[in-house]
Amino acid sequence: MLTINFHPFQSLATERLILRRICQDDLDGVIAMRGNPETMRYIPRPLVTTVEDGLAHIATIESAWETNAAINWVITLKDNDAFMGVIGLYRIQPENHRAELGYMLLAEHHGQGYATEAIDAVLAYGFGTVNFHSIEAVIDPDNVASERVLQKNGFVKEAHILENELWEGKFWDTVIYSLLRRNFRK
Repeated sequence: MLTINFHPFQSLATERLILRRICQDDLDGVIAMRGNPETMRYIPRPLVTTVEDGLAHIATIESAWETNAAINWVITLKDNDAFMGVIGLYRIQPENHRAELGYMLLAEHHGQGYATEAIDAVLAYGFGTVNFHSIEAVIDPDNVASERVLQKNGFVKEAHILENELWEGKFWDTVIYSLLRRNFRK
């Protein structure tokens, strides 16, 4: 079984980005991103629209890190510490050396390659530092932009599961993409 230890928190850097720990100063960004119905269109989770909701979301992220259940980074530009989005590894299966990758950006940062760049850094951390064997991403089949980002990072489609998640009275399909460590950057 894989031993998971995300301590101390490790910030990551890419050519243009810094991936850092979330803090209370990110509250407005969390609310802007998780409270935007268009951004959340493909994510069957409650909107974060109040200060209380945002603080609870930040506390959940911190608690998961503190217990080694997950790790999330805030995505920022190297020359600007402002919140652009989040990316993380969660739903960790230590017995299978596997984790799920999740990521979101504020709408104004879509289409600029930031997600692709951040994913590459998190994959290097997940495969190199943590020693995962595989990393998956679960997306809505209509989320074509996310599908393209995953494919750019070497992920392959594993499954399309029909109506496996119920959210607000609607059954949602999910598509699972994955990447094996041996195929990372090949």
